[in-house]
Amino acid sequence: MVSETVPFFLSLLGILISQAIAEPDYQYNYTVCYKSGDYAPNTTYHTNLNAVLSRLTSNTQIDYGFYNSSYGQDTDRVYATGLCRGDVSPHTCLTCLNNSTSLLLKYCPHQKEAVGGYDLCMLHYADHSILGYQDSSFGFYFWWETNVTDWNQYSYVLNKLLSKLREKAATTDSHLRSKFAAGNAIAPSSESIYAVVQCSPELTVAECNDCLGGAFSEISKYCNNRSGGGVVKLSCNFRYMNSSFYEPTADTLTLQLPPQGSASPPSSSPTPSTTSNSSESTYHGKSNRLQPVNAKYVVPILVFIGMLIFICIHLRVRKPRKYFESEAKVDDEIRQLESSQFDLDTIRVATNNFSDANKLGQGGFGPVYKGTIFNEQVVAVKRLCRNSGQGDIEFKNEVLLMSRLHHRNLVRLLGFCFESEERLLIYEFLPNKSLDNFIFDHIGRAHLDWKKRYSIIKGIACGLLYLHEDSQQRIIHRDLKLSNILLDDDMNPKISDFGFARIFNVDQTQFNASKIAGTFGYMAPEYARHGKLSMKLDVFSFGVIMLEIVSGLKNGGVRNGENVEHLLSFAWKNWRKGRTANIVDPTLNNAFRDEMARCIHIGLLCVQEKAADRPTMASVVLMLDSHSFTLPVPLQPAYFMKNSCSSVIQFSRCSSMETGSNEQKSYRADASTNEASISSLYPR
Repeated sequence: MVSETVPFFLSLLGILISQAIAEPDYQYNYTVCYKSGDYAPNTTYHTNLNAVLSRLTSNTQIDYGFYNSSYGQDTDRVYATGLCRGDVSPHTCLTCLNNSTSLLLKYCPHQKEAVGGYDLCMLHYADHSILGYQDSSFGFYFWWETNVTDWNQYSYVLNKLLSKLREKAATTDSHLRSKFAAGNAIAPSSESIYAVVQCSPELTVAECNDCLGGAFSEISKYCNNRSGGGVVKLSCNFRYMNSSFYEPTADTLTLQLPPQGSASPPSSSPTPSTTSNSSESTYHGKSNRLQPVNAKYVVPILVFIGMLIFICIHLRVRKPRKYFESEAKVDDEIRQLESSQFDLDTIRVATNNFSDANKLGQGGFGPVYKGTIFNEQVVAVKRLCRNSGQGDIEFKNEVLLMSRLHHRNLVRLLGFCFESEERLLIYEFLPNKSLDNFIFDHIGRAHLDWKKRYSIIKGIACGLLYLHEDSQQRIIHRDLKLSNILLDDDMNPKISDFGFARIFNVDQTQFNASKIAGTFGYMAPEYARHGKLSMKLDVFSFGVIMLEIVSGLKNGGVRNGENVEHLLSFAWKNWRKGRTANIVDPTLNNAFRDEMARCIHIGLLCVQEKAADRPTMASVVLMLDSHSFTLPVPLQPAYFMKNSCSSVIQFSRCSSMETGSNEQKSYRADASTNEASISSLYPR
């Protein structure tokens, strides 16, 4: 009986705890569609908008989570800014901006100006300069349904904390880091409060203070008596909770406050009693009078405490498991792979306790370490960060998928560790790192002659064909890019990072993804804009990779003097004019020009606008293997720009532009359907 009851109580306790502390990456989203002007499809403005969004979200140079760019000329010029919360990782920042791009294009189609995003980032684009632009009518407000017992004491601590954080954020030198501050406050007779505040980095000290001051003033209107909430403005935002939700750093503020009475607060705020009478230790209501706890609450509380004590004793005498038991489903499926599981102590010894000397690099999901396990085998250990955007679901996804995949062009997963708070993936060690370190490096690319590059292209194609058609299950990678192609000692390519991969049924051709994942520059348009997922997404990504390998250029933009255009447009224009030599990396030998031109042709077939027009990977492998195979004529690629335009990237503050007070906007806001703690989200 006891053995049957304990799992039930454990499940109940797990649900309660998970609801209390779960912090998803994207808790809510919102959009504001300005009705100041529309653009027609396939116009110059539409092309410029796609270009600036593509550059914005594929930018690998992180300027403290702030992006500012413009594209085009005169009335067709598009301005865009992106601001990520100061504590998120670069990978999470780019992913959030990717998702925000899809969000705005979906809900604000053809609007020249729109603002939207999630709790981790905001994206704003318009047909006028928006750096430093203020719109006093813009605001989104959210709060938790949970009330606090004593709002007067709670708000006293909250106001002190926010005031300190505002001062710290406003005076931060934006040339050194983002205007962001995080911290928590502790005071007697009050629970801890955690908060973050942030200003757009182009704001002056006075402007940041004014913006946050206006946002703070909304607390009494929208967040009164709530345990958590926040306000989002165009150039600043803040959020608070009674539990930690940010990643602490050395700069995180901890504020120790005296009791409210000693701080001489307004007379309207009550002073909590400090009586030691244990029968009157619970403070109720807004009166200064203490009231005894109602007896009807005592019994359930004592029963629950007894249950906790029983469970804790039972767990202490049980043999501890080697893996983290956060989700029963994860537990059950990974249990079958226990032969591939490493214990945490073994990995700590192998990596010298994750020392910096063993660190190979920093990936999007966390650092990677070199290690040597007991059989003297050298391995690469990927240590997932909690705020990286790859959680237990993605971790389980990668472990289960990679355990079933075996191909010479896929990186080999040797094992994993799912213990305590650690999520570790142990891979074969590949000394030459990733392909982007060679292709985009002026010195590194000299080590890759055409024969090696062609062999790499064919190897990637074979690996994708295995995923799509030859493995036990049909799999879409979803995040194929040069940095996810690793190279072994002989420069053979191996596809890696399967955290976002999806399994397709045999009779399934496409489905709509509930969450966009991947890298915008490599995303097919039907997926980036509408979430339509199919095998042709990987085909599109492969086409972009082919063009990057042949040209040595990044897909985000090809610079020609003052002009910048997307790699796909650059390749298409030159191929149409018979100038493939302009596309080919000048460091390559001319002896293989025909083969290079054929690869450019195949690459353009893979990046065509419509998914139905793109070849399958089986056809691509045939085209690469057989030069006698006649290639069809490709149609115009996705994200095509007819004219290259001068690009201006500004990081200085511009004078703000005002709009008429009668300007119309359409607002939309969604709270997560699976997030119970956030129940209300309103525009102003």
